[in-house]
Amino acid sequence: MKNFFCVILLFFTAFAFCSAEGIAEEARKGNEKADMSYAFGMVVASDLAGTGLQFNYDTFIQGLREVMEKKDTRYTMDEAMSMIQAAYTTAQAQISERNWAEGSAFLADNGKRPEVVTTPSGLEYEDIAEGSGESPGPADSVMVKYTGTTIDGTVFDSTDNNGGPMQIPLNRVIPGWSEGLQLMKEGGKAKLYIPPNLAYGDNGSGGAIGPNSVLIFDVELISIVRPDDQKDSDNAAAGSAPADDSAGDAGNN
Repeated sequence: MKNFFCVILLFFTAFAFCSAEGIAEEARKGNEKADMSYAFGMVVASDLAGTGLQFNYDTFIQGLREVMEKKDTRYTMDEAMSMIQAAYTTAQAQISERNWAEGSAFLADNGKRPEVVTTPSGLEYEDIAEGSGESPGPADSVMVKYTGTTIDGTVFDSTDNNGGPMQIPLNRVIPGWSEGLQLMKEGGKAKLYIPPNLAYGDNGSGGAIGPNSVLIFDVELISIVRPDDQKDSDNAAAGSAPADDSAGDAGNN
């Protein structure tokens, strides 16, 4: 929610440099201010799109201009923020319900495939290539390659985009990820289908992982990192997508 309000403030800042009238004409002329304003609009809209809010653009611009031009507004700023909070909460609840329904249907169908094993926790595990080494324990660190997607195929993180294999301690990641890696052997590859209660739960994580999202990870377990070989594991964990930054909420569904 904090990021959402930062986006709103950024949107006001962007329009401080231009008026709503004449932007299209200025842009056609290649005006530098218009180009900058258009770029601001693109970036802000990309963030607002993830909130699930629907806008009346005419009154949106009206409210923005009246504040920027120091005119009388329909509401006080406190009233406006309360309205935004209420609208945002409702929109997020709708997204959460939709994600839960779609994710539940996906897992129900996916779990019927003979190659998929469903654990007692609800994690769905698919062996792609069985390894020949040892399996890690819950307190081990592992060297892995992975790609994480949502059920619609959106990639939210990948070691391919982050400099290659990453060292990650299994006691600092979401429960489904830790459980899934412990089912693997060194040298193996697997797909993990992680339900919301074993991932980021009601809160989600970042723009790409909405509330109650099912996550899919393609994982290759390169090796188990022994205690005397660990290097920079804290930094690796802090930068990894499956890091359990919402552990207090992940199990509340």
